[in-house]
Amino acid sequence: MIELKHDHLVFSFPDIHPDAKISIGFQRTLRIPDDGKTYPLPPGLGVFPLKHIDDYTVPPAWARHGGVMLPMYQSEAMWINFNTTYIPDRGTAYPFAVKVATGKIDALTGTPWKNKLTRDPQDYMISTRQPWLDGYCVEKDLIRQFVAMPLGSGYSAEEQITGRAEHGGLQIIVYPMRKEVFERRFPKIERTAVMEPFIGAPAAGEAVLCEAESFDMGLAPGGKMHQEIYEDPFNFNDWDRDTHSRCFIHIANSLVWRAITGDVPPTVPFTAKEYTNSGLPWFEYYDDQAKSIDGSNILAKLKSVIQKGMDKGENPLPENQGVTPDNIRVIKPGNRVREGDF
Repeated sequence: MIELKHDHLVFSFPDIHPDAKISIGFQRTLRIPDDGKTYPLPPGLGVFPLKHIDDYTVPPAWARHGGVMLPMYQSEAMWINFNTTYIPDRGTAYPFAVKVATGKIDALTGTPWKNKLTRDPQDYMISTRQPWLDGYCVEKDLIRQFVAMPLGSGYSAEEQITGRAEHGGLQIIVYPMRKEVFERRFPKIERTAVMEPFIGAPAAGEAVLCEAESFDMGLAPGGKMHQEIYEDPFNFNDWDRDTHSRCFIHIANSLVWRAITGDVPPTVPFTAKEYTNSGLPWFEYYDDQAKSIDGSNILAKLKSVIQKGMDKGENPLPENQGVTPDNIRVIKPGNRVREGDF
């Protein structure tokens, strides 16, 4: 079951386990410079608003795919946040295997979308180990940022790999751990209190007619960023591969979003230069207990937006000046607390 709650997709599997829930959000962020340098993680600037496709009059292909939609400006960037509720009497959150594709191209392997998990090469992430995904896994510990570009312009990963502008958007599929495996691996611990699971109210809206001519946006590879995609620490058979939920996330440009929903999209984010000059923090995430997977040879051959623009004689990325982040904060997994100076 998938629900839309507070601009997050909440996947739940009550038939598997009452705690089998994961919330996935799509974060607005800085577009890092596409200048050949490798950057740390940019901040989250708030979630993109999400709307039910079925609440509006949308193109026939969107209606057929179902799912939700979000607005992005051309050349705007995003990252995806995986949020699972900690279960105190188990000492963990419920684990999930999560696959992400753009234009039905897997973001980790560059292979076409499949409704199944593949271990070698690993085409999925583990929710309890991978807090977020910022882009395409092009090399070991290196990604290229997700950047929105008009579908049909030739920039998207989908178009560069397949030669077609057919699907656009994002696709996500989630598989829970088997109940018996979860309860065996994470036996109950005596606790005095248990946190409540994430609960919210679904968004709603009224249907309006869209008269915009161009609807679809795709995601393209932008600047390079240091990010590890971690190996699956569990057995492949630990995942309930016969049980899954999937969602198509359509991306509307700002004009289409306003035409369909009547809502004003979020303002354009800061540029990397504005953000860095203000002294605000960038981030690094390290899990020294985990191993990362290799990058995709297919995705490594993609041209970034700026490289593709040079081939086309275009300047697709405004405000692409390089920056030198000097306020970098290291984030580590778990509940460890840093002891500062007194």
